[in-house]
Amino acid sequence: MISIYLCDDEESVRHQLKTALEWKIFVENYDMKVVCAASTAQELLDTARDSRRGVYFLDVDLKDGAWDGFTLGRELRRRDPHGTLVYITSYGDLAWKTFQYHLEAFDYIVKEGEQTGPAITRCLEAVHARLLDERRDPAEMFSLRTGDETRHIPLADILFFEAAPKAHHVYLHTADSRLDFVGSLNELEKELDGRFVRVHRSFLAAWDKIETVGGNQIQVGGRICLLSRTGKAELKKKLRGSF
Repeated sequence: MISIYLCDDEESVRHQLKTALEWKIFVENYDMKVVCAASTAQELLDTARDSRRGVYFLDVDLKDGAWDGFTLGRELRRRDPHGTLVYITSYGDLAWKTFQYHLEAFDYIVKEGEQTGPAITRCLEAVHARLLDERRDPAEMFSLRTGDETRHIPLADILFFEAAPKAHHVYLHTADSRLDFVGSLNELEKELDGRFVRVHRSFLAAWDKIETVGGNQIQVGGRICLLSRTGKAELKKKLRGSF
């Protein structure tokens, strides 16, 4: 479970933010919990003493002696280097100070009355998505570079790879996209051994997504791939003669 900590010295704001966070967690069934809604830095630090990879929503304008949101964030970053810091303030022009303190804040939310709650729930949704990506097993992702962008595609989403007309290029097919990247089916066949089967010199298909087999072709996710005699033999081995 991911622990969430909130610190704001205004009781009304604290209540608004805590309610918004707890409602979002309930509605989305996130594996998260607001374990502390503190009015002082020390209260939060005491509660989060053993926290690891926590999520911290901090009031920038905290009026607590030597503590403000930035000094509190610096202490939390020291204790929990991989935690997620989100700042909440009435003054949007203070965002630059997160860089001055080297805090690597995830977001900076400006208090805007009734709009603050929706803003914080949208932020929580983004935090949750990022944490899920970080926890995903790298072995279950396929990384490729297309243009200037590196993409990470879940292996479970890939239907098949196809040799592209351009030399040393491959198409990756999912249900709703086709991505062109530099590579070769021979290299991919070795890299992805076990999840995909070489059904033709030009096609490497996810064997568990094959829908029909007939003649010299197969259907994968509603798409047609060619099937060679060698590919058919390999597919029979994989599917244990199920067709």
